[in-house]
Amino acid sequence: MKKLILSAAILLGSLSIQAENVNLTSSPVKSVNYQDDYKEVDAVPAAIKKSLDEAYPGIKLDKAFVNSKKEYKIEVTVRGEKSIVYTDATGNILKK
Repeated sequence: MKKLILSAAILLGSLSIQAENVNLTSSPVKSVNYQDDYKEVDAVPAAIKKSLDEAYPGIKLDKAFVNSKKEYKIEVTVRGEKSIVYTDATGNILKK
């Protein structure tokens, strides 16, 4: 019994010796707001509507935004879930 208590004390003592404080340095987080260069538009080209209908059946367009490169940011609802899709003027879906 003494050996068991002694070995437990040595084990716990060695665990506390190895523990040390680690100083974490935080780097600044850069966030990009895509909304800054986009301006809201009332309508999107028919090519975009057609490609979105083909890619996501049952899609509903909520809002559309366009930037100076003619890239569209479209807020959509598909089967009750809201999401954002980026496309170019010809309807190709972009990844951002």
